[in-house]
Amino acid sequence: MRWIWIDKFLEFESGRRAVALKNVTLAEDHLHDHFPGFPIMPECLMIEAMAQTAGILVGQANDFREKVVLAKISKAVFFDFVRPGDSLRIEAQISSIAPEAASTTGCILRDGQVIAEIELMFSHVDQNLAGKKFPEENFVFTGLFTSLLRDIVLDAAASPAETG
Repeated sequence: MRWIWIDKFLEFESGRRAVALKNVTLAEDHLHDHFPGFPIMPECLMIEAMAQTAGILVGQANDFREKVVLAKISKAVFFDFVRPGDSLRIEAQISSIAPEAASTTGCILRDGQVIAEIELMFSHVDQNLAGKKFPEENFVFTGLFTSLLRDIVLDAAASPAETG
């Protein structure tokens, strides 16, 4: 994962739900181009933030044994702009999980106001693409990434849930 679009987990219930935080700052290069004079976070990056939050939740449900990749954006509805200075609360829940795939639902909130509703489907690559060969190593959840994530998840579990 080259860019991580979430800053930290606020809550993490294994196999069930996760809540992440994303602080939008003018220090992010993409905001200088989208749009000059009226910088807003692109909706595709909000989808990616949800995909990372929900994908990590799905991956962790199987202890990162599966290569979890985003397969489908089932729904993405946006209700407002997101600007520098906004703090986003990204809430994701697993709707269903099977050996081949998982589906998630979620919303992105700012100060309690729903900014987006997003439903995603993830594929467990090794279980779902019969006959295609992929590297044995988990190229989605690398060793460095999973060790970083385990620290984040442990911190979220150890501290009381924050509210946004």
